Amino acid sequence: MSANRLRLGVNIDHVATIRNARGGALPDPVRAAKLSAESGADGITAHLREDRRHISDDDIRRLSEEIVLPLNLEMAATEEMLAIALRHKPHACCLVPEKREERTTEGGLDVAAHHAHLAPYIARLNDAGIRVSLFIEPSRVQLMVAKALGAPVVELHVGAYCEATGADQARHLTRIREAARLAAELGIECHAGHGLTFDTVGPVAAIPEIRELNIGHFLIGEAIFTGLDRAIIRMRTLMDEARAAAGPDVA
Repeated sequence: MSANRLRLGVNIDHVATIRNARGGALPDPVRAAKLSAESGADGITAHLREDRRHISDDDIRRLSEEIVLPLNLEMAATEEMLAIALRHKPHACCLVPEKREERTTEGGLDVAAHHAHLAPYIARLNDAGIRVSLFIEPSRVQLMVAKALGAPVVELHVGAYCEATGADQARHLTRIREAARLAAELGIECHAGHGLTFDTVGPVAAIPEIRELNIGHFLIGEAIFTGLDRAIIRMRTLMDEARAAAGPDVA
């Protein structure tokens, strides 16, 4: 794999959302993970929420046992979630903010405000050989604290960019570029995610310091109309085209 190749992590949470709307076993998120692997995904992301609104404990067990791609477990920094992570030993754990009343993750984790709480979780995951990622806003302060906490990876929350238009969107994109550049200078691997679509992925994929995109809700929604395999293949193509057009890797 080229060092310049941008990885695609497919989040299969909302396959489980559809399953849970009716109950039973179908559609199966593990089947979606396997199809994602066949269609060009480089990893699988799943968020085990405290209220278990979509992904279940058994889904995490099966994903850990049955898929060949690296598993990225998104989780809140709680003792319950830490115990689950240490039991299953996913490739990576992305620590995210979580509120019971939110429909989806509404923003980045404020690591500057909660560094004392986060520090022991990051240390224990690192000690277990699980790669820790922090889901943060594209902010210099958040990046500097992430570095001080010893997190090897950050994932930039790009939702504000995806939802904006015109000059406002350009401003958000500039923040993402600057944050990705700073992450590289600090020796932190930089990922990005939340809200990316076929229309918004290109400019983010073109940022050379970003090594991975995690995309879920849009792909699962698009799969209703075109199939999951075709949705992933198109996203993969758009990412590769944007990366190639950006020129040589400077990360």
